[in-house]
Amino acid sequence: MDVLNDLMGGFGSAFSPLHLLLAFAGCTLGSLVGVLPGLGPATTVALLLPLTFVFDPTGALVLFAGIYYGGMYGGSTTAILLNVPGETASVPTTLEGHPMARSGRAGAALATAAIGSFVAGTISTVGITFAGPAMAQIAEKIQPAEYFAVMVLAFATVTAVVAEAPARGLCSLFLGLAIGLVGIDSLTGQARYTFGVPELYDGVQIVAVAVGLFAIGEALYTAARMRRAPEEQMLPVGGRIGMSPEDWRRSWKPWLRGTAIGLPIGALPAGGAEIPTFLSYNVEKRLSRHKKEFGKGAIEGVAGPEAANNAAFSGVLMPLLTLGIPTSATAGVLLIAFQMYNVQPGPQLFETQSALVWTLIASLYIGNVMLLVLNLPLIPLWVKLLRLPRPLLTAGILVFAALGVYALSQNAVDLGIAVLFGLLGFGMRRAGYPVAPLILGAVLGPMAETQFRRAMAFSEGDWTIFFTRPLSAAILCLSLIALAGPMAARALRRNREREPEPAG
Repeated sequence: MDVLNDLMGGFGSAFSPLHLLLAFAGCTLGSLVGVLPGLGPATTVALLLPLTFVFDPTGALVLFAGIYYGGMYGGSTTAILLNVPGETASVPTTLEGHPMARSGRAGAALATAAIGSFVAGTISTVGITFAGPAMAQIAEKIQPAEYFAVMVLAFATVTAVVAEAPARGLCSLFLGLAIGLVGIDSLTGQARYTFGVPELYDGVQIVAVAVGLFAIGEALYTAARMRRAPEEQMLPVGGRIGMSPEDWRRSWKPWLRGTAIGLPIGALPAGGAEIPTFLSYNVEKRLSRHKKEFGKGAIEGVAGPEAANNAAFSGVLMPLLTLGIPTSATAGVLLIAFQMYNVQPGPQLFETQSALVWTLIASLYIGNVMLLVLNLPLIPLWVKLLRLPRPLLTAGILVFAALGVYALSQNAVDLGIAVLFGLLGFGMRRAGYPVAPLILGAVLGPMAETQFRRAMAFSEGDWTIFFTRPLSAAILCLSLIALAGPMAARALRRNREREPEPAG
């Protein structure tokens, strides 16, 4: 009953006129930016991050809840109409959604994506509501050694999942960890890697890093491809935007299965949205009675992955709120948003910031309904937006990102940092290095260092504490498996490909 009472209190705050307006603005802005080609939820949140600094913490996080969900919804439009996924997790949607659009069923594909996202988002938010406080109580009993081990697990899994070559993922991660070391050492008071620049004494401005890596870097990468790659052809939205009774019959089970796959994987400290979306697609392909339609426009191949994608993205909020650990690039940017207001997610959040966290959870329910109401009628508007010249859109993103970073601190150094990391993000994309491990390393690095030092202080300098505590040792073993497993699988696959076929 305490959970329901807290949730009702959260709804009381979320239904205030200001918070409703902020939720509506967040959903609209998130959808507007998220629908632009190549801009995933992480880029959307990073680009709009400076906008929230004028609000109080509760209002800003309500706005971010709308932006977060809106960015996820927007990606399905480009995946279906342009065959351009906003992020890796949207790739399965292109496999069936774009063929549906080519065959004149874009309206049904967009509808099942929107409704499936709503179903998955609502069920996932219910899960956060009831499981979040319980996870926070368990997390309160975790010692620094276990906290450090969980962060190592997050580093290992994200690096292994997003990188085709694990060595590149590790390089990106270590660069992020090095960025996190910049500033005054909290223990000794010594300046580290500041190069005599006073503005760096408080560390590198993570907002500038996020905007540079995601928004500026993505815009530069898109601009560089314009001359070499022809602009994608926008498919018309033929027919009405809705679903026939047959579409409903074929979609509702994939929605539920996608939610059941995405939520638990996303909620794990080693979660993310890539694995559940591809897993959901494979499940639907095996279970479908219309296997011959796959690859040609099977609606199950849109409904299941879109539900899994939204459920996984909602699930990452659970370790973020209860452990303070982001398990994806988007969650890393959200953690930056919390830290902007001196709000540290973790086991104490449900006690120290009870009103804020329950207003945030209530706003997830409200934002999910708003997005369903908004997105289906506004799809024709998003289509018109996508018809704007690509150079104009790219230039607008660059200008908006630069103005946002400068307005946040009115500091030329932070603007220079954003541009520098924009160039770095562009170079990493060109060279095939993943960006997600870098931002997670920069955000989680200082926290991992703090927990490591606390564990060493409790053990009086005995580093074996990480292996003598059973839970910590088990988590570190899982980290090793998570890092080495994909490497071994890739090596085995390469060996099989090199083996000569037996002579007939």
